Order: sequence, then structure tokens, then C-alpha cells
Amino acid sequence: MQLIDSHLPRYHFSELHYLDIPADPSHAMAAILAHRPENDRFFRYAIKLRELPMRLLGQLRHRRADRPASFGMDNFTLLQRNGDTEIAYALAGKLWKADYGQVFVADAEAFRIFNEPGQVKLVISFSCRLLRPGLTRVTTQTRVHCLDADALRRFTSYWYLIRPVSGLIRRRMLKAIARRCASPTTEPIQGS
Repeated sequence: MQLIDSHLPRYHFSELHYLDIPADPSHAMAAILAHRPENDRFFRYAIKLRELPMRLLGQLRHRRADRPASFGMDNFTLLQRNGDTEIAYALAGKLWKADYGQVFVADAEAFRIFNEPGQVKLVISFSCRLLRPGLTRVTTQTRVHCLDADALRRFTSYWYLIRPVSGLIRRRMLKAIARRCASPTTEPIQGS
């Protein structure tokens, strides 16, 4: 069973992308762990556009120093890592809201029991499957489960609005991971 199946077996929305990378799984996982989407210019642009309403409201209500940090990997909760083969992260809340409506979930158990009406649970996973020596398929999958009909109604239009950009971001992530694997300085990280 894949990690994403154990953490979010039921879902309403899903997106899957993969890329075959000339590396072994340990190098691929090291590149996944080192990747920061915030370093990608397109990602930063997309997030700035997504956060524009929140920032405009923030200018009216708060001083510049009070603005929340931009969205990135630090918003996610690590659910589980399975050595050099899989890793899964989570978000929860009303993710369609201007400020993301994110609810803090401390760990995998908190995510499992989270069941607030009107909210969603999201898991993004990365897996590394050795196809043959020196060639690994890196797959990223995102799943979203809406906790009730209200959340499903609200999230559906948001999903169809962001999905093309989200897909492009995921494909760019995979290419960046492949570039990192091709770099002679990428070292495998010992599994935990």
C-alpha cells in the first residue's frame, strides 16, 4: 500500500504526474527533500497572484510587517517517510479562502482525526520506484477529500480554477528534481 493510500484512501479530487529520472531512488529522494518550490520563479509568481486578494486586504488592515509569509513547503505537515521510496505531506482547512483557511495539523495522527465540517484534507506524496539500475520513476500525487457537501461545493470551483496551474507547478517540480539529480553535488540522504 502506498503512503497516500494509507493517509487519504477516500478522495474527491486527484492529480498525478511522473517523470523517469536517470538516478537511483536514494538520489531521487535526496533531490525531493532538497527541493523548495518557493525557489521557482513561476511558483512565486503563481503564489503572488493567488495571494493578491489577501495582500490587498492586509494593506488595508495591517502594517506591512504584519503580513503573513507567502505560501510554501513550510505550510505542509510531514505525515510519513518510507526510506528512499515515499514521502507524504498534508494540509487541512478551507484552502479556497484568500488566506488559505489553513488549519494546523501537528502530525499524522492529528491529520487522521481531523474532521471539521466545511473543510478539506489534502495529501501530496512523492514516490521513487526503481525501473532499472540508474533509472527511477518519480511520481507526485495530490489528493483532496472534502469533509462534507459544503466543502465539496466550495472546493470544486476552486479546484478547476487552480488545477491547470497546479499541474504545471508539479511538472516543473519534477523537472527541477531531475536537474538536481543530474548535478554531481547531489548526495543521497540516509533514510529515516
